[in-house]
Amino acid sequence: MKIITRYLFKEITVNVLLITLALIAMFSFFDLIQELESLGHGSYGLSKILLFVALSAPGHVYEVMPVAVLVGCMYSLGQLARYSELIVLRVSGISLYSLAATLIKIGMLFTVITFLIGELITPLSEKMAQRIRIKATDSVIVQDFKSGLWVKDGHSFVNVEEVLADTTLLNIHIYEFDDKFNLRTVSHAHKGLYEDEQWHLKSVSQTHLDKDSNHVEHLDKATWRSLIRPELLNVLLVLPEKMSAWNLYAYIDHLAANKQKTTRYKMALWAKLVYPLASLVMVILALPFAFIQQRATGASTKIFIGIMLGILYQTLNQTFVHLGLLNDWAPAFSAITPTALFLLGGLAMLHHIDKR
Repeated sequence: MKIITRYLFKEITVNVLLITLALIAMFSFFDLIQELESLGHGSYGLSKILLFVALSAPGHVYEVMPVAVLVGCMYSLGQLARYSELIVLRVSGISLYSLAATLIKIGMLFTVITFLIGELITPLSEKMAQRIRIKATDSVIVQDFKSGLWVKDGHSFVNVEEVLADTTLLNIHIYEFDDKFNLRTVSHAHKGLYEDEQWHLKSVSQTHLDKDSNHVEHLDKATWRSLIRPELLNVLLVLPEKMSAWNLYAYIDHLAANKQKTTRYKMALWAKLVYPLASLVMVILALPFAFIQQRATGASTKIFIGIMLGILYQTLNQTFVHLGLLNDWAPAFSAITPTALFLLGGLAMLHHIDKR
């Protein structure tokens, strides 16, 4: 059985990696075409566009890995079935479920790879890519409203007109309220830099609103302790789906502490935990197809079926995420359901093939 495991491991791994490279090349080409529209904006030249595309590639690897595993497994097992190798394995006493157990071990490898790419590489590379693009095109990170970014920080409301790629804040307005939500202080700072666990503000003017009188104070420098940190501002650079689970958890905690809506980020966190397991589900789903019309179905047909199933899986994922956000479903339910449906489908097909 060890020889068979090594043989299957080699065949499937090589094909999965080749299909992953093909898919990454396709998505990177689409990225390149899209970024060429911004060529010449500021200092955003061809070299920086190519660097941006290269740094975006790990995110695509994370996204396409389950599809690549499914197509790679279906192709590899289809080739074994075509030359009757799967029949020989079954006649020699290896059950369908023993083959499934072997494939699950291979799927575990790709599950770990997907998780590590999603946790360690994609958040960092995506942040670097966005910073390069923002700096080169002389853009700002976010302007959710015409007045800029708004953040709730304890009893204060903070308005930042511009956030630069290095998380430097420009034109900061801080509105501080007391426990009864009476406005007490309005502060304006031209610039803010984060050092030594606090923000260092420059060119500060503070308007103190007392019961009987108001007075304005001007300062060249001031310090500001806040729950807002550069790590939280990095959320503005990276989509929730491409953040690490730890950063998502920290941001959810920040939003919850300020009594803000966390549904989208909880959805992304659950998806981050569940999505790598899709590789395990895909190897189970691929096995039954190897025994369906073994000789009549060619390799190209199996690849086409695998791609269609992969697209269906991704579509279901996105559909359940959007439906969950619209209908306020439990994030765990929205994240787990598509993968669970594919798992049940694969197990049902395996059971049907085994009883045939």
